Amino acid sequence: MIFRLIIWVLFIFGGLTLGIVLDLQYFSGIWHLWQWHLLSFLWGAFLMKLVMTISRNTGRTLAQHGRKGELPRMETNQLVKDGPYGCMRHPMHLGLFLFPMAFAFLSGSLSFILIITPSEIILMLIMIFVIEEPEAIRKFGNQYLEYKKEVPAFNFRRSCLKMLMKTVSKQ
Repeated sequence: MIFRLIIWVLFIFGGLTLGIVLDLQYFSGIWHLWQWHLLSFLWGAFLMKLVMTISRNTGRTLAQHGRKGELPRMETNQLVKDGPYGCMRHPMHLGLFLFPMAFAFLSGSLSFILIITPSEIILMLIMIFVIEEPEAIRKFGNQYLEYKKEVPAFNFRRSCLKMLMKTVSKQ
């Protein structure tokens, strides 16, 4: 858990720092345009709202269906196949892919948006398939392997994306 938190801090603040350095070197013209920053900020706020909605809904689904007994927060001991997890294996990660992009737009850094965020998303995909999926297989065994055969890692069908946005009530 600490490793993943460190990675996120590096993604956000490292990406921001590198983005600003690259912007000042290669995109200094756009860096000084208030119109760009206004448009960029508005788009970033919209993306951040999506991130928060998806994270809240998928987190609540995990909390309601992924835990039996007393467990620490963020832990699960049940494989969740309900809600958006019924149409894609990693709906929370799909929302989290938008987080660096939202932060990049909020900052107005063109390098962060066009170069760094896509690189971070690729790294996140690698982490999902190299770390997270093997962990899930160890944790849930054949149940997860069957789930993996039936449900794609990501699903961009409209019905599935709508499920991500559907509010999940607290229990």
